[in-house]
Amino acid sequence: MLRLSRVAVLRSFAENGYEFARAGERGMWLLRPVWRYGLPVVAVVAAMVITRLLEQYTDITPLFYAAIVVSAWFGGMGPGLLAVILSEVAIDYYFIEPFYTLDIGPKRISFLVVFGLLAMLTSWMSSQRRKAEEALKQSRDELEMRVQERTEALQKAQTELAHVTRVMTLGELTASIAHEVNQPLAAIVTNGNATLRWLAGATPNLSEARQAVERIIKDSYRASSVISRVRSLVKKTPPRNDLVNLNEVIVEVFALAQNEARRSRVSLKQQLTNELPFVRGDRVQLQQVILNLIVNGLEAIAKNKDGARELIVSSKQDEAEHVVIAVSDSGEGLDAANLDHVFDAFFTTKPDGMGMGLAISRTIIEAHGGRLWASANSPQGAVFQFTLPANAETAP
Repeated sequence: MLRLSRVAVLRSFAENGYEFARAGERGMWLLRPVWRYGLPVVAVVAAMVITRLLEQYTDITPLFYAAIVVSAWFGGMGPGLLAVILSEVAIDYYFIEPFYTLDIGPKRISFLVVFGLLAMLTSWMSSQRRKAEEALKQSRDELEMRVQERTEALQKAQTELAHVTRVMTLGELTASIAHEVNQPLAAIVTNGNATLRWLAGATPNLSEARQAVERIIKDSYRASSVISRVRSLVKKTPPRNDLVNLNEVIVEVFALAQNEARRSRVSLKQQLTNELPFVRGDRVQLQQVILNLIVNGLEAIAKNKDGARELIVSSKQDEAEHVVIAVSDSGEGLDAANLDHVFDAFFTTKPDGMGMGLAISRTIIEAHGGRLWASANSPQGAVFQFTLPANAETAP
């Protein structure tokens, strides 16, 4: 019984709350026309009182026109017309001789007709302007909403496209990545067999077996780090804004590209500045940019049969306190006619290229507040450089 009574009380509260809400809505619905049509009454009375007080200093009609404009602006056409009628009555009664009478004479009729026509025109113009401004505001809000939706959709599409490009770049390094994983796995098998031999002897050599197990653990971590780097590049994650050490990013990307460089007989070199400032950004996206520039450099060198075969990645801080990363290759270089188009979407000099890697790389760098550009290398090849704002913070 107690539970039933509680349920009944709660139901009663809910029903009463609903009725209160409906009563509030009805009250607001009733108050709105009262406010709309009460405004012209108050405005005309205020215009009449002020005009009476300042009659010897001002003309009769200006404040009444102001009352009509205010009524039409805030109330609409109906309240505006009511303000016109009340203004004509007030002017006829208080300001046109003979005073305090509504007798209609030729002088009164001509004045009131002219005033009425001008007042109605003022009311209509004020009401229409208010409607136009409200429509313009609504259109602007809708436009801003659509722009925001389209911007979000564009950012999502750019993120998806960047992810696809990362996967395609890693696809070009499949053999290199497989080799990087295969090496520690082969070492693990070798050290595992050695451990069994050290333990299978008449007198187990525990010292050698322990060293072999330590090498197995070391190679396991090495294989795991390669897989983790590949997984971080392939995985779809929302953009982050972390403190990033670009020297570490370069070292990680070198580990992925090292075997590909050996297969192409290219010497990979690092010229990294110690104590390079951190930058703020998405680590995976910055890895993608550096990896794409290195892969492009390796492909350019592969086409070049003569001269040095080296690719250098350097880091430094310039005078403007920006971090500068440069990827220099000794490949066939850039055609001067194509230099201005190399970052355009779908522009490529490769027979099987899509022309999206450099375009996406520039988009990523510019989204991080930096700049990416290309120039000729000396004596041959190309240099791709990008800058990013240095961050005074240090990583935790």
